[in-house]
Amino acid sequence: MHRSIVHMDLDSFFVSVERLKDASLIGKPLIIGGLGDRSVVSSCSYEARAFGVRSAMPMSQARRLCPQAIVLGGSMSEYGYYSGLVTAVIADQSPLYEKASIDEFYIDITGMDKFFGAWKWSNELKSRIVRETGLPISFALSTSKTVSKIGTGESKPNGQRHIEAGKEMEFLAPLPIRKIPMLGEKSSQALQKTGIQLIGDIQRLEPEDMERILGNMGLHIWNKARGICDSPVQPYHEQKSISTEQTFEKDITDLRFIRDLIAGMAEKLAYSIRKKNKLTKCVTIKIRYSDFETQSIQQHLPATSTDHEIIQLAHVLFEKLYQPGGKIRLVGLRLSDLQSGAYQIRLFDDKPEMNELYQVMDKLRNKFGKAAIHRANTSTTRKKGPE
Repeated sequence: MHRSIVHMDLDSFFVSVERLKDASLIGKPLIIGGLGDRSVVSSCSYEARAFGVRSAMPMSQARRLCPQAIVLGGSMSEYGYYSGLVTAVIADQSPLYEKASIDEFYIDITGMDKFFGAWKWSNELKSRIVRETGLPISFALSTSKTVSKIGTGESKPNGQRHIEAGKEMEFLAPLPIRKIPMLGEKSSQALQKTGIQLIGDIQRLEPEDMERILGNMGLHIWNKARGICDSPVQPYHEQKSISTEQTFEKDITDLRFIRDLIAGMAEKLAYSIRKKNKLTKCVTIKIRYSDFETQSIQQHLPATSTDHEIIQLAHVLFEKLYQPGGKIRLVGLRLSDLQSGAYQIRLFDDKPEMNELYQVMDKLRNKFGKAAIHRANTSTTRKKGPE
């Protein structure tokens, strides 16, 4: 029996939320992002896209391309709220679902045809989401996550598509190779240099040819081009917090060491939540002294996943909590009130250079491990420990 996998993606999610709140924005070019010229575009309407505006584009460039656009700063807390409404509908009706990001879902309904009909079920779920939340959503049904994701992209806006078992290659063949999920820019360029432009071009190659062009990744991409993907739908569980702490063999009074340690902890936790497309809205510092007295302090902040914002607040909290002269036995850091958020560092106000820096750092960590790169002030702490 073949699998039945649904991919659902809310259409221009941030834009749709803003239009739900203010109907006068419907039909107008709309850009969501930082209000400064050095900020980046987080999302934009299809009307703005017609002028060449794209996500992650510098706001100054977007304004030049579409000067008549309405620019809004947006609110991650509101977007998180509406994402939660959609999640609740899907959770109520789905046997197994995965929340891939704030506006994207995979649902495994394998076996549904025996009882109800997978295509009918999927359409009724979409109708219920639109009816109960007011948000437009597109979806595709196929035998794999990869084909369904591509199918959703081809169905937008507010559409649906069924790629039947056995017709995956036929559907994929005429599409450009950039439609293959996880095919990076460099890999695309390497394929294009050999004359490969369409997914169908890959389908006609032998797997050995793809390995010769792309190395170990070649076979993986070759399978995707043929609709072969057995990646499972991962059960979704909302994580509410993430934390780390360290107990010392000897009580510590070196505050410089403690501050550097806290910075290192913040780096580790921020990287972890970014990997999971999460943002934190609350930072907590915990201190346990030599007499085992334990104290903690927390403070809320605008939703973020950036090292520098979390480190700054963590240091402020430590200074407020620490009792001068106290000998520290344990120090801990917790990020809580986690919410889903698209992977964009400092979503609305950061400079493009800061976005790029974090993306490069995370790519290095993904490839070489969490300890591959870190701030200079934490390197001594990691290597030497307290004296």
